[in-house]
Amino acid sequence: MDIRFAPHNTHLEDPETFEARDPHLRQLSRQAFVHRSHLLEELPSNTPGVYTIGGGRQIGKTTLMKQWMALLMQSGVAPNRIVYFTGELIDDHHALVRLVGDTLETMPGDDMAYLILDEITYVRDWDKGVKYLADAGMLQKVELFLTGSDLTIIKEARMRFPGRRGESATVDFHLYPLNLLETVRLKGRFTRDELESLVSAGTGAVPPTAIIEGLYQEFGDYLAHGGFLTAINDIAKHSRILPATFSTYSDWIRGDVLKRGKNDLYLREILGAIVKRYGSQTTWNALAQDLSIDHPGTVSDYVELLAAMDAAFIQPALLEDKLTAAPKKARKLMFTDPFIFHAVRSWLNPSADPYGEQVRPLLSDPAWAGKLVEATVVTHYRVYYPVFYIKAEGEVDLAYIAQHRFWPVEVKWTGQVRPKDLKQITKYSHARILTQSRQLGHILGVPTEPVPLALLRLCAGVSGPKRSMGEISSAESPGDAS
Repeated sequence: MDIRFAPHNTHLEDPETFEARDPHLRQLSRQAFVHRSHLLEELPSNTPGVYTIGGGRQIGKTTLMKQWMALLMQSGVAPNRIVYFTGELIDDHHALVRLVGDTLETMPGDDMAYLILDEITYVRDWDKGVKYLADAGMLQKVELFLTGSDLTIIKEARMRFPGRRGESATVDFHLYPLNLLETVRLKGRFTRDELESLVSAGTGAVPPTAIIEGLYQEFGDYLAHGGFLTAINDIAKHSRILPATFSTYSDWIRGDVLKRGKNDLYLREILGAIVKRYGSQTTWNALAQDLSIDHPGTVSDYVELLAAMDAAFIQPALLEDKLTAAPKKARKLMFTDPFIFHAVRSWLNPSADPYGEQVRPLLSDPAWAGKLVEATVVTHYRVYYPVFYIKAEGEVDLAYIAQHRFWPVEVKWTGQVRPKDLKQITKYSHARILTQSRQLGHILGVPTEPVPLALLRLCAGVSGPKRSMGEISSAESPGDAS
């Protein structure tokens, strides 16, 4: 074992102390809340192949892999058949091939081997190395896991390794920030029965007022910490999100963008433009006119890079008759999680106490709270369905595709809903309105549902069929509107 990788492979010395000595698992054990992703139950355990796990920075991909290593050993896999490498220490595909080849050659036993290449995109021409290993027959009894913070890794793997991925039904996985249901479960505020009463509330059963109010408090916290475990634990331990937590995430965004040869000033301008136009319709031309950037193509390049990093989401308009994106219409821009919004804003406007001076005041502003709630709804749905918005005579905030049709959803996070704001949503017989109200009901004949309840039901799988994790929907394509 190369000594550089030794700190992440302490199980090779003493499997019994792996969880206590591993840097990621040791840090996790010190937190108030320890999350175990559902992906741990979905990752294959005895099927050779090349697998990918994509997801944004700081959401726990490395920790997930370390938890999986521990789980493999608990299930009886020999510790010396499991090895973890970080791509940050591997220069290029030549070094990658040598490293993997030497590891497999010296690995004792002949059972399935489990190799993890974390942050593979740090390795120059990594795909050439993986293709060579597969073509040389070196991966016939290997589960090779590649992780990356650039979602293009999944698309690249599909294109570059045809027929070399293995026989597993699912080979590409996506790790998202915790959704509202996962967060509520993690924090343990509700008993199992209370949580079940909330999830089933949309069927007509109304939970007690105290439970509903508790859910709204949790949702209010979610709008601050989002699904980022560090921020969640900060509030649990310190009653606020620490400044270092904000800066750590914003530094990662800047570092990854600059690593791709982009301009720091342009990045700042574009992030500021996303915040300024948060959740509003815009075009690349309109953004470019407000910035020092001359060409709208440059704006789209930056935003698409942020989307590939799972930091931003581009919501296109819907062609209702074709169930695809309308390429010539404006799109909406937002961040994929409330915490990312706050971290970006704290970088754009530095503060000694971002949580107290920026986050809490913003969430007390009805207009800004409404924008964050709408974005949170959209980015929750995008995990499970292709999502769009509708632009016709009026606008509908969200239209998701399921069962070969679109389902329109309007989000109204306000104490008073005006009929004139609903002129488009009322045209659809299968529409819903998600509201700030604690009650189920109807407005102008359209069923209404409290936003937090709707998100819980969505995440619990009771709001419609979920798409497969490997699906790359048309909703993830920004289109070509200028």
